[in-house]
Amino acid sequence: MSTLDHTLDLTADVVALTRALVDLPSESGEEARLADAVEAALATLPHLTVERIGNSVVARTDLGHPERILIAGHLDTVPAAGNLPSLLRGDLLYGLGACDMKGGVAVALRLAATVPEPTRDLTYVFYECEEGERNGLGRIAAVRPELLNADLAILMEPSDAGVEAGCQGVLMADITVRGERAHTARAWRGVNAAHRAGAVLQRLADHTPERVVIDGLEYREGLNAVAVRAGVAGNVVPDECVITVNSRFAPSCSAAEAETYVRDLFPEDEYEVDVTEVVPGALPGLDRHAVASLVRVLGATPRPKLGWTDVARFAALGTPALNYGPGDPVLAHTAGEYVPVAQLRACEERLTRWLRRAGR
Repeated sequence: MSTLDHTLDLTADVVALTRALVDLPSESGEEARLADAVEAALATLPHLTVERIGNSVVARTDLGHPERILIAGHLDTVPAAGNLPSLLRGDLLYGLGACDMKGGVAVALRLAATVPEPTRDLTYVFYECEEGERNGLGRIAAVRPELLNADLAILMEPSDAGVEAGCQGVLMADITVRGERAHTARAWRGVNAAHRAGAVLQRLADHTPERVVIDGLEYREGLNAVAVRAGVAGNVVPDECVITVNSRFAPSCSAAEAETYVRDLFPEDEYEVDVTEVVPGALPGLDRHAVASLVRVLGATPRPKLGWTDVARFAALGTPALNYGPGDPVLAHTAGEYVPVAQLRACEERLTRWLRRAGR
C-alpha cells in the first residue's frame, strides 16, 4: 500500500490500512487527496454504489433487505503536532488521527471490502470537515438527505471499543452585566461590572446539575462559566462584564427547553442573556431492534455519551445512532494519540460477525 500515489489497499489488514490512512494527511478542509483515495478504493468493489459529494464519499449496497445500517467516519484530523508519520510501537499504533478517527475509518473500509453480502443493507459515509464548520454530514443532509436514511447509524468515534449511546446537547450563552465607567482613581464615581458579575458566578457555583436516566443510561448535565471578559484599560472601572456559559443537557431535553432553563436561571429583569448556540443531543434508542441486536452481539454494556458527537445529526433525521470505535476518546486531538491494535481487530471482528448474522 502506498501513500505516495494515494492508493489504498483494502485487502491489507486493518492495522496496515490504518497506518496508510494516517500517513495520508487530511487536516480539516484539506481532505481531497484522502477522499480521492477512498473513492477510488471503494469504486473497485462491485457490490457497492459509490457517490462523491464534495470531499465526502457515500457507498451503498442495494440487496433489498428490510433493514439498513449506516456506518460513518470522518476523514479529517486536527492540525499535526509532530505526530506524522505513523509509528507502530508494540501493540499501539501512534500518529495523527490514529485514534480520532482513522482507526475507525479503517475498520469501516475493511467492512466495505470484506462483507459483500451482509444480512442488512449497508451505507458507508466517509465525510469531510467534522473538525470544522463545513461538516460533510450537514452538506449531505442538505443536498441528498435520502442517503442518510437508516434504521441505525454507527459513528466510528473512539469509544474504547465500547458502545456509547446517544449524546448530550450543548448550549452556549453570553450573560452580560452592566456597570458604569470611571477612572480607577475615582472608582466611587462608577459601578464595577466585574464585581457585580460575582453574583452570576455564585449562582453557577451553587447550581446543582440534573442527572437524567434514559433507557437505563444516566446523562449528567452541566452548567459552567467558561470565560469572563471585562475591562478596556488598566485604569478604568469596567462598565461591562460578559460571562460565557456552557450548558450540557440531557438528550431528552429539546433545544427550546434548554434555552428556557438558562433564561429562567438568569431572568431578563436582572441580566442580559444572549444564547449564541444551541444544538440538541441524541436519544440512545436502545429499544430499537437494530440497536438492541448490535448491543447483544457486541456483548458490551452501553454507556451514555457525555459530550456531543455527530450522532445528534442522525437523531435530527429520525435515525437512532451510537458511537462505537477503537481508541480512547481522551486521547483525541492530543499530540501523542494512539489506537490499540487489539481494539482495531476487535471492532472489525465484532461488526463483521454482526453484519453476517441475520435476525438476532
